[in-house]
Amino acid sequence: MDTSRSWSLAGLAAGLAGLATSYAAANALHVKSSPLVAVADLVIRFTPGVIAEAAIQRLGRADKPLLVLGVIVVLALVFAWAGRLARRSWWAPTIVFGALAAAGAGAVAALRNQQLVDFVPVAVGLVTWLVCLSLVTDPLRTFAGHPEEVAPSGGHHRRTFLIRAGLVAGGAMAVGLLGRVVGRGRRQVEQTRQLLKLNGVTSPAVPDGARIGVKGVTPWQTHSDDFYLIHAGISVPAIEPHDWSLRIHGMVDRELVLTYEDLVSREFTEGWVTLACVSNEVGGELIGNAWWSGVRVADLLAEAGVRAGADAVKQTSHDGWTCGTPLEALTDDRNALLAVAMNGRPLPIDHGFPVRTVVPGLYGYVSATKWVVDLEVTRFDDFEAFWTEKGWSELGPIKLSSRIDVPSSGDDVPAGDVAVAGVAWAQHTGIRTVEVAVDGEAWQEAELAPTPGVDTWVQWVAHVDLEPGDHVLRVRATDRDGTVQTGVVAQPVPDGATGWHEIQISVSDE
Repeated sequence: MDTSRSWSLAGLAAGLAGLATSYAAANALHVKSSPLVAVADLVIRFTPGVIAEAAIQRLGRADKPLLVLGVIVVLALVFAWAGRLARRSWWAPTIVFGALAAAGAGAVAALRNQQLVDFVPVAVGLVTWLVCLSLVTDPLRTFAGHPEEVAPSGGHHRRTFLIRAGLVAGGAMAVGLLGRVVGRGRRQVEQTRQLLKLNGVTSPAVPDGARIGVKGVTPWQTHSDDFYLIHAGISVPAIEPHDWSLRIHGMVDRELVLTYEDLVSREFTEGWVTLACVSNEVGGELIGNAWWSGVRVADLLAEAGVRAGADAVKQTSHDGWTCGTPLEALTDDRNALLAVAMNGRPLPIDHGFPVRTVVPGLYGYVSATKWVVDLEVTRFDDFEAFWTEKGWSELGPIKLSSRIDVPSSGDDVPAGDVAVAGVAWAQHTGIRTVEVAVDGEAWQEAELAPTPGVDTWVQWVAHVDLEPGDHVLRVRATDRDGTVQTGVVAQPVPDGATGWHEIQISVSDE
């Protein structure tokens, strides 16, 4: 009966119960983040840029769930260890659980604009740990202290221990499920979003001729559900429009505070804009093109009155994420937006509902702030943002690039005329030409589909005559300024990947 396994199980059951009650309390109180998620967010914040980049490339959208799972596994090991410590003394596991609670409180304290209520789930979890550990280990401790009072098998105390451990574990599961039910805030916000009507927002229509007409090429318009997602945090903010506001301050003549109603009552600007992530590898898919609707940032900054000497705007998200955007990019003719709609509908929650920024020509890490709540007009010399302090560059212009979609690398195609097609982009400059080369031979110009402006990608197709055998196809683009896409290979860190996308295919006789 008095085995290390039983004491470990007791610690594990008590620990998981504490996590469950903490999670449920966080949802019930609608705090910013549960302690577990706050810890995971803190890990992300202090993860070196190179490691963060590697995680994005290798794990994609699974990086955050796997991080949370990893934190839970580590905690489970600590819980089991605390249970074994309880075998020797009551105070040792108390210190362990107290240290874990302190770590959780520290992570919560690192959140932006935290309030006293945000720490309540930490306290709930700590009390649960201590109470449940005492409850589950009491039969073990009684048997260890008075083995002569029971049968040699210790059956009564074993049953009592198993019953209590089972009740604690079952209770933890029930509380965890209750927490999911209580945490229905996102569902309520989603319902609000679906019912929201935005006057002045129009449904998108793909421009005539923008599609090249080759099967398998990336759609010219990216569906909102397929648009790439990169989040710095674990949890996604769910904000009711009536709870949202934007503050514009800093080096301005007049500070502005806008509510959602203030914003949507203004004149909307709409347009097709291609957004890209700086983590996108050559030939990668962290890029998408959508129809965005919103209010021009330039008009708001003009209303606030930007003072001389400012060269940047520090953007801050509701979850505390920050980026620094060149002031010029927000005030020139590129129609940088406070976007409220994507593809003719209110923004999806994961894409920044109720309001996000969209800035053509810049990678998202310096421009595309989802759930934006603060714009501070300032200078780059006076601050560092989330990704720049991890080693990424300050300005982040999207690099000229192109990609082959058809055929796919590794395909086997019949000999003869082969359609090679894909997309190319040079946001806020535009694409002049796209060229394809076979096996390192002369470049052959492709046909371009027309686009409505310089802020979107362009579809292209080239027809090449291929003999049977293995072949390497490469693509490069030239922008409207005459700049030719470089073939020099560079990784995404610190300012975006470069190189020519190439694929290998096999050609066979029909």
